[in-house]
Amino acid sequence: MKSTQVTIKDIARALKVSVSTVSRALRGLPEIHPDTRNAVLRLAEELDYQPNQLAKSLAKSRTKTIGVIVPNLSYHFFSAVLNSIEEAAMQAGFSVLVCQSQESYLREATNIQNLLRGQVEGLIISLARDTNEYEHIKRLLRKNIPVVLFDRYAEDLAMSKVIVNNREAAFMATEHLIEQGCKHIAFLAGPSSMLISNERMKGYKDALQHYQMPICHEKIVHSDFTQDNTVVKTFELLAQGPVDGIVAVSDRLAYAAMYALKQKNIRIPHDIAIVSFNNEPICTLLSPTLSSISQPIQEMGIEAVRMLLTQIESETELPFATKILPTELIVRESSKRR
Repeated sequence: MKSTQVTIKDIARALKVSVSTVSRALRGLPEIHPDTRNAVLRLAEELDYQPNQLAKSLAKSRTKTIGVIVPNLSYHFFSAVLNSIEEAAMQAGFSVLVCQSQESYLREATNIQNLLRGQVEGLIISLARDTNEYEHIKRLLRKNIPVVLFDRYAEDLAMSKVIVNNREAAFMATEHLIEQGCKHIAFLAGPSSMLISNERMKGYKDALQHYQMPICHEKIVHSDFTQDNTVVKTFELLAQGPVDGIVAVSDRLAYAAMYALKQKNIRIPHDIAIVSFNNEPICTLLSPTLSSISQPIQEMGIEAVRMLLTQIESETELPFATKILPTELIVRESSKRR
């Protein structure tokens, strides 16, 4: 069966469910049992199902709309990038439809299908924490739908992206702690499957090796980005042995780590210095204020829109492009030991 001929009826027949059940599952409606919804989405991907309405629309008319999928708009980083994306798109005459994956692979895949049914002309995506399979993204490439990834990406995906050099930035953060006299530096990482966290961990290790300091694997702990889990992981880290510095993979983890340290009456930075990533506005309101790696948020959103619109407007297939933006370490009280 050719993918271009697959219909909702074909999926319903194969799964022995009703056509209306398949339709509601593809739209992500909550009344469908998760097992049924997962089965429908998996088969739809396997059969390369796509509503005919999208192909007709993209071939015959312009919607001047792009879709954006972010992990969670409660993260300041993503809400700030979205502001930049919307402004750049509006100046180019495009409107924006926004979805949140809530760090879920399933919601990310569902969001893509919903946005395509909304006839967007291209997608800007930052991958969810739980996404470690990429067939739903690769299918977009096979259908020549313009896509740009930003911030979170995957090495398995050959497509255009806007990122920073996370390894270099983590080296800079770790080097700063070393220069402040830290000798037992820990790394508070995200999930072990997340590329962006692993790249930052490599930069942390690079700095330790460069300064001929030992890499202690018990001083590397992984958090799921929730604050409760991060507090627990910080307590576990303190139980592993002496720690006088922490590189946190994001400000959200750093906030929770600082809370955990204060529960143990550990002074920051006198006993343990800390540096993190994203430079959220609250960094200046914490006590002590938090040192953090700043990323060019506005430029990231503008560049993602520019790259996507270049793909949309081009009449020929363009080579994939990678834009690597610079970072800057903003030093504040949490890491000033000298």
